[in-house]
Amino acid sequence: KAGETNQPVVSLNWFDCVKWCNARSEKEGLTPAYYTDDTQTNVFRTGYYWLLDLENSCVRWNAGYRLPTEAEWEKAARGGQNGLRFPWGNTISEGQANYMGCSYCYTNFDLGPDSYNAVGLIGGSPYTTPVGWFSPNGYGLYDMAGNVAEWCWDWYQSPPYHAGCAYAGGTDPRGPAGPGNFRILRGGSWFDEADIATCAFRDFTVPSIANYRYGFRCAMSH
Repeated sequence: KAGETNQPVVSLNWFDCVKWCNARSEKEGLTPAYYTDDTQTNVFRTGYYWLLDLENSCVRWNAGYRLPTEAEWEKAARGGQNGLRFPWGNTISEGQANYMGCSYCYTNFDLGPDSYNAVGLIGGSPYTTPVGWFSPNGYGLYDMAGNVAEWCWDWYQSPPYHAGCAYAGGTDPRGPAGPGNFRILRGGSWFDEADIATCAFRDFTVPSIANYRYGFRCAMSH
């Protein structure tokens, strides 16, 4: 947003985010995570989205920066807590996250006030808030609920999940092998109501779409 600092980047499609992760890896002298095919010889730096079906086999999972998988994102969002609706508890208010208040829609957990967050209104649309404005979760991570919806690596798959998937009780945090039609978004945005800001809500869209509600964060294996 013009004139403001520490704002999250928005209006990136999924492919932009993947290429940015590779660029950051190469800038820091790390091995890139994403490649154009399963031989993992050609780094994914450029290309048109309709020519590329990036699958799990195109990823060096223990290399440089990458998008979190859906399961990794949710674990990070919960901040060490289990069974809570949000990273901090079971209710949400304007003082905890940047989301679209609708207390009459979700009377049991949205404490309002209603409409856009007053902080985000400063500076005009998109009504994002500076990173670090709200308190971090138990892992020290900011804005795991609200502000911008975050792209994840995974192809979208509805239940039943693939064998070994974390959502099917397994230990593999990677999503479906692919290809598919949609990629996952998590966390909700300044434009979304409280139900979409929950730790468990799964949003998805076609990866070629860039939107003023969509952003991302990087992950790295250790």
